[in-house]
Amino acid sequence: MNLRIISVIAFVGLSACKPTSTGIPVVGFVDAFQDNTIAQAREGFEAALAKNGFSEKAKTMKIVYRNAQGNIPTLTQIVQYFQSQEVTLIATCPSLSTITAVQNTTKIPIFMMVSPTPSLMHVTDAKGNAPADLFGVAEDLAYIDTSFLLIPRIIHSPAGRLTVGMLFNQSEPQSVEAIHRIQELAAQYGVTLLSLPVNASADVPLVTAALLRKHIDAFFANPDNTVFASFESIEQSCRQARVPIFTSEAGLVSRGALAAYGADIYQWGYQAGEQAAPFLRTKNTNGIHWEMVRVRKKVFNPSVAEFYHLTIPSNFEPIAR
Repeated sequence: MNLRIISVIAFVGLSACKPTSTGIPVVGFVDAFQDNTIAQAREGFEAALAKNGFSEKAKTMKIVYRNAQGNIPTLTQIVQYFQSQEVTLIATCPSLSTITAVQNTTKIPIFMMVSPTPSLMHVTDAKGNAPADLFGVAEDLAYIDTSFLLIPRIIHSPAGRLTVGMLFNQSEPQSVEAIHRIQELAAQYGVTLLSLPVNASADVPLVTAALLRKHIDAFFANPDNTVFASFESIEQSCRQARVPIFTSEAGLVSRGALAAYGADIYQWGYQAGEQAAPFLRTKNTNGIHWEMVRVRKKVFNPSVAEFYHLTIPSNFEPIAR
């Protein structure tokens, strides 16, 4: 499917969504790519709005949902079209959508989710201030320390020194920042870290295979959109090589990771929806500021633990695959 066709599909049905023409608030919700874990944020966002009296079922709100399917030009065009249609707010998920929205609009409030802090996205001004139109819920990288340090608690390398592998997309600021943070952490705790760059989902199988040939003891899935989108491929390769996956993203555990300490994606979206609801009611952003994610979980996958014959700490919650 060529770019022109994708663009047409993205815009079909948007021409009648101006708030002034419907009399009800219109939310433009944009996902950067298709992903089952990321999709939970939208579910939470809509649930929070419904609890606060805004739902399509009750005809008190309209949601125009678009997914760029990983195509950056299409993502940009979607955001620009939302702006031209004067939607009441733009909801963005994950970071690629948020960055694109910030770069292409200044007049419509942006409510982000599954995104790192403005500083990690490099969208702050010279004084370190976030864009005035950016709201919603973000996460920093502090929780990664706890996530990564699960590995030496559970895995013991036959070679004596634990070796952990990672993939990262060099074009994603939060992924690069995560790598730097984990490199320091690994050195501090005597863990050998092997990381390889990956530029697109299509490259993941080959790069994962190259990483596994280095005989790693565990794989760490860091907060990276390319890792999210290609997780099934990574999980299959790691399982065949009998290399367990740890992660900072709780949603990946149901998809085959062994254990995680990280944000609950549904609750992340719900928190963003709770913040957006007062704005939809008042059309005023006074007193609203972007905030840190509140709900994090320690979870593990029992079937994966059984496959690898590993014991998980008792304070971790089991989650079904």
